Amino acid sequence: MEVILRQDVEKVGLRGEVVDVAPGFARNYLLPRKLAETATPAKVAELRKHEGKRARQEAQSFEQAQEITARLEGTELRFDVRAGETGTLFGSVTATDIADAVWSTHRIRVDRRKLELADSIKRIGRYEVPVELFADVTATLRLAIVPEGGELPPQEELDAIAAEEARAEAEAQAEAEAEHEEAEAVIEAVVAEEEAPEEGEAESAAPAAEDERPEQPEPEPEL
Repeated sequence: MEVILRQDVEKVGLRGEVVDVAPGFARNYLLPRKLAETATPAKVAELRKHEGKRARQEAQSFEQAQEITARLEGTELRFDVRAGETGTLFGSVTATDIADAVWSTHRIRVDRRKLELADSIKRIGRYEVPVELFADVTATLRLAIVPEGGELPPQEELDAIAAEEARAEAEAQAEAEAEHEEAEAVIEAVVAEEEAPEEGEAESAAPAAEDERPEQPEPEPEL
């Protein structure tokens, strides 16, 4: 089933993209939450028209792309976001958010699909995100993801928080693996215990079968 995304949806696509998803996923998740709308021919045509207009606002030449690169790399984009005490965001900063911020701040269009952002940003901190503006021209966007109503801690503190979180994740992963191995060992022990009596019964049945064989008559003495 084809739908037009109204918001960025992780692992599915970016806002404004036409994506093909399972009907159940669309009906039970995307459509009720207004994350997408059904991709009718009229809506798709309107979307393509809008995309064409946006494309004309992007860099149209190598020289223009170089000028835009100089402007973008000379500033830092700031995002004030809601975050917890450990720096984890209540939500995320997506490729669409970044492209929208570039437009609202600099009136420069960048193709969000050309942002080198593997996953949306989910922690406060400073980030560098490359974006291709034209063939052989890439700008590096500098982002500051700042807790709402505050400022970023020193970089050393950010690094320490990230390191602590990575350590906790590694410990949790190791604990989960240990529990998995322990569970497998228990299962193997139970299976071995269940198979052991069956083997013993088979061995004890063999002599019994020999005892049940009919006795052979003794040969008569020769005269």
